[in-house]
Amino acid sequence: MLRNELTISEACLWSGIKNGATGARFRRQVPIGVWIVDFASFEPKLVVEVDDASHHWRDETDRTDHLESLGYAILRFDNEDIAIDVDLVIGTVEHWVKTLRTTGSPPD
Repeated sequence: MLRNELTISEACLWSGIKNGATGARFRRQVPIGVWIVDFASFEPKLVVEVDDASHHWRDETDRTDHLESLGYAILRFDNEDIAIDVDLVIGTVEHWVKTLRTTGSPPD
């Protein structure tokens, strides 16, 4: 579902990745096929998701398979990851952007 309001964790992450701060231009609440992802870069193809507790019991295999079939790498963080060290999370996103651009594959 498309939302106008970001969660606290999403807002913290968005403040660090918007405007090309990680080397890629991210958009928020992006429809890709039938799915809406939290954040997406189209170059490189990277989806960043912020997961709450509901994601632990939901099967997202179809969603993940679809996004990966379109060439997207998917990077997931829990709300807790962002609350503990948002700078580390932003650094991880930046590392993925650089690695995807250099190798075409996500980091190991």
